[in-house]
Amino acid sequence: MKRQKLIVVGNGMAGIRTVEELLALAPDKYDITVVSSETVAAYNRIMLSPVLSGEKTFDEIVTHPVGWYAEHGITLLAGRTVTDIERARRRVHLDDGTELAYDRMVLATGSVPFIIPVPGHQHPDVVSFRDIQDVNRMVAATAHKKRAAVIGGGLLGLEAANGLLRQGMEVTVIHDVAHLLNRQLDGEASTLLRDTLAARGMKFCLGASTAEIVASTDGSRLEKIVFKDGSELATDMVVMAVGIRPNVGLAKKIGLQVDKAILVNDTMQTFDPCIYAVGECVQHRGALFGLVAPLFEQAKVCANHLAEMGISRYVQRATATTLKVSGVNLFSAGDFTDADAESLVLRDPATGVYKRLLVKNDRVIGSVL
Repeated sequence: MKRQKLIVVGNGMAGIRTVEELLALAPDKYDITVVSSETVAAYNRIMLSPVLSGEKTFDEIVTHPVGWYAEHGITLLAGRTVTDIERARRRVHLDDGTELAYDRMVLATGSVPFIIPVPGHQHPDVVSFRDIQDVNRMVAATAHKKRAAVIGGGLLGLEAANGLLRQGMEVTVIHDVAHLLNRQLDGEASTLLRDTLAARGMKFCLGASTAEIVASTDGSRLEKIVFKDGSELATDMVVMAVGIRPNVGLAKKIGLQVDKAILVNDTMQTFDPCIYAVGECVQHRGALFGLVAPLFEQAKVCANHLAEMGISRYVQRATATTLKVSGVNLFSAGDFTDADAESLVLRDPATGVYKRLLVKNDRVIGSVL
């Protein structure tokens, strides 16, 4: 039987998991090519925080070394970018002039960090926290810079701040609302978390909006952040961790249906039946995705249909949040904002324990631990 050609655009956790699931179901069905804009093999993006803090090396978080691709007959085109896709001819164009044919395609282009477009945001000492290149830049900066400002008090921001703190920097977290992790925690839990992190030496500017990032007159280094209320914070480096946006530029260019992200049905298929999409670049029944559990579930469904088994569909499930800052045990799930729900709370301020369950109609609807 002649093998079909499958091209996977993106070598992140969703894309490579789809390939793994497909190999388990139909190892001989496709000649697979993976196109990756990153120059390294696949790695666990969730573990970037321990690499930043020095607890792990990059090699320890690689999930699929280069040899794995060869072993499974997969062509890995690393450090390449897809510039165009001719859907009618089923041809893919890469930035180095290469042209590839495909029968099926999976878009796993992930997301891009959102950079607040304030004056000064393009300075080389303003970095995002998204991939191993960002981590390498931050680690290199810790050798000769003393102060870091992390804009964003969400999961990613706190992980970046913790990593830089452990590398010996003086770190201030800037958040535009009064509570850290305001999407995951209630006020009381947020205050507990802040106190725990402050005890380690982390500083905070809460309820502060950045107006400008100011460099020295010759532009060689950063000097300070100016806030909208006129106050200032001296810093040598700024890390932007204010969220992500689905990476949909390619999908838009080739005419796929895109709302906030690439629209897919329950089989992870786009409006072009030959093209599937998985991960942070997709929108399914109105929802976007940033946690790893739904991405892996999508990969499973997508592989099932690529293998032409046709018996699987993606169903959204509630996902829980945990914080990967060592020493802080934190868990949040469901809805904890419902004013009509009954609240069951266990507090032990001496040991820093706070557990809250929200119950409605005899069902647990949310928890903050």
